[in-house]
Amino acid sequence: MADEPLILGIETSCDETGVGIVRGHTLLADAIASSVEEHARFGGVVPEVASRAHLEAIVPTMRRALDDAGVTLADIDAIAVTAGPGLAGALLVGVAAAKGYALAADKPVYGVNHLAAHVAVDTLEHGPLPEPAIALLVSGGHSSLLLVDDLATGVTPLGATIDDAAGEAFDKVARLLGLPFPGGPPIDREARAGAADAIPFPRGLTAPKDLAAHRFDFSFSGLKTAVARWVEAKQRAGEPVPVPDVAASFQEAVCDVLTSKAIAACRDRGIETLVLGGGVAANSRLRALAEQRAAKYGIGVRVPRPKLCTDNGAMVAALGSHLVAAGVAPSRLDLPADSAMPLTIVSV
Repeated sequence: MADEPLILGIETSCDETGVGIVRGHTLLADAIASSVEEHARFGGVVPEVASRAHLEAIVPTMRRALDDAGVTLADIDAIAVTAGPGLAGALLVGVAAAKGYALAADKPVYGVNHLAAHVAVDTLEHGPLPEPAIALLVSGGHSSLLLVDDLATGVTPLGATIDDAAGEAFDKVARLLGLPFPGGPPIDREARAGAADAIPFPRGLTAPKDLAAHRFDFSFSGLKTAVARWVEAKQRAGEPVPVPDVAASFQEAVCDVLTSKAIAACRDRGIETLVLGGGVAANSRLRALAEQRAAKYGIGVRVPRPKLCTDNGAMVAALGSHLVAAGVAPSRLDLPADSAMPLTIVSV
């Protein structure tokens, strides 16, 4: 292991400032500074607030990661940084920091795709990724199904959300129910005391005509609206809103669609490995339902521990390590931040 390169990863695409350090598939440090509390009163991430928080946190977080790993910047072999997609201002902080550190220490830099990094982080938990694999990435900004033939050279999008992402729907429904931001964890907790079949909320893009045109795509806007109307009807009638039942029924609708389409993609392609990634992959019901449905067809499910599902520097370092091992050339020092970086681009 000692002869494997030491890779540092920087993540600033949204509201987490993350710096991770890995050697091969071994995680040595995962330092995170979150600005989520600064956004909570707004009910969502405010880009300018996030950017300023990254500026304040990047140097202390870098120092903490190096200290935790017991290394210095001079020991690092390469630096990887999220170059997109994400919030433009937030990305620029991380990319500028990576360039500065790379230039100062004379190290190569790799600008990488945030979503591909969510796939790569699983290797820190379970070792090398079987290829091909199907990846289901679900977060506040993305809900995507990917065919991963070779993570070093690119992935093939099979489907994505056509409106709200799953995590975004969790946040909006949580606000309707008076639960805190971000909405995923509190809905997960409330749902444990509720009945998943209490309310028949709709499953978007699952009707035969929708599957014909959007077989592996997702839609959560209609579900969010259905929950809002149901809650408003209860309130107009002067009846109490059964928060646990609403949370459980909503969560079940989301997880039902996500897992059914992910398993269908695996079966359609004859692929035996499903990887879950992104912040919503920390949801206990999604993890359980994916494993239950996959087991029926002999499909293995790989999902990182919850802390590695949310945004972090470790995932960026993991992807950087994979690129270095595969002999991929580093990025130029004038690499850009691309808020709309397509999934087909793993590194720039």
